[in-house]
Amino acid sequence: MHCPFCGANDTRVTDSRLVADGDQVRRRRQCASCQERFTTYETAELVMPRVVKSDGSRESFNEAKLRAGMLRALEKRPVSAEAIEAAVERIRQTLRARGDREINARDIGESVMQALKTLDHVAYIRFASVYRKFQDLDEFRAEIDRLSQEPNQESSSTVRHTSEPPK
Repeated sequence: MHCPFCGANDTRVTDSRLVADGDQVRRRRQCASCQERFTTYETAELVMPRVVKSDGSRESFNEAKLRAGMLRALEKRPVSAEAIEAAVERIRQTLRARGDREINARDIGESVMQALKTLDHVAYIRFASVYRKFQDLDEFRAEIDRLSQEPNQESSSTVRHTSEPPK
């Protein structure tokens, strides 16, 4: 590693520690020439699959785009930022774990819908309405009916606004 102060090639590691829940290594280094100390961070570079869009075009996976779509659906909903970030990370890890070089955008959308279904039912319906291109109220009604037929899973982010106990 080159010294950022004098440019010398000879630096040594004086301390190494795991940070970011073990996803990074923090290294303290010291230059043999000028004796300056500096810190470096080492992370694994993992390649995400390319996204194949519905028109056949391909683009790099964009985590910011994934997060933005979820945030749009979750706007003004009682879901914590931590829960959203955890969902984004789970989706990213699942896609990477598949080991595919390419993935259909449709598969990513389905993953987002499943994540939103567990986070907040209203956000799920919002996302599904745009993603599946609902044309009228009957399509909304059908999706809400499908959602209500599933085993009653209270969303972890649902807030009760009444003083009545849960049924």
